[in-house]
Amino acid sequence: MMEKNLIGWQKQPNKLNIQGEIEKAIETITGEKVELFASGRTDRGVHSLGQVANFKIESKIPIEKIAIAINSQVKNSIRVIKAEEVPEDFHSRYNCKEKTYRYVVNNSPYGSAVYRNLEYHMPVKLDFEKMKQAISYFEGEHDFSAFKSSGTSSKSSVRIIYKAIIKKSKDRIIIELTGNGFLYNMVRIISGTLVDVGLGKIKPEEIKSIIESKDRTRAGKTLPPHGLYLVKVKYK
Repeated sequence: MMEKNLIGWQKQPNKLNIQGEIEKAIETITGEKVELFASGRTDRGVHSLGQVANFKIESKIPIEKIAIAINSQVKNSIRVIKAEEVPEDFHSRYNCKEKTYRYVVNNSPYGSAVYRNLEYHMPVKLDFEKMKQAISYFEGEHDFSAFKSSGTSSKSSVRIIYKAIIKKSKDRIIIELTGNGFLYNMVRIISGTLVDVGLGKIKPEEIKSIIESKDRTRAGKTLPPHGLYLVKVKYK
């Protein structure tokens, strides 16, 4: 039987979600009800290679057995890679220092049947060199109002992008952004803007004025979630 699709990280009533599935698994293993606190929410369709979440239990199960035990209770689409003890005051979200996100664009004419749900297919040839010029403008501290969706709850739109890189691997273009935080859909909108640069709709040097304008209508479209990955979360 095919698994039902997960609707993302956040727990929602009567809907299959990652947070809820892991919490149920922990309760089955330990007999304790817990609440997971993640470094951030991932939307439906977004992938995570390095999500971090914390919880408190009184169980005497050895820490090195926790990940294996949880994995025995959850769906194959969820895997816990590691469990470790942290200080009492640790919080996965509030103690986070930086995150790295990746967006993958398949720029071949026909796309991929196997990886169709793991990357965004753009059949029109993109100008990679222009995209490479454009991405450097995102580095540094900026008000990213032009690159956030209307559902953003954050009071401030100022974020720092420590590193913005773009690389090619055969027909795939890989965009990676490392920053101290990201607004709702910010990475997907930046990626959509870079695709527009590659299509010749936006000039690389226009990125600076788009950022300064704080005008969402001047940036590119929000690319689909299935090309996005949370790669890494750092705490030191």
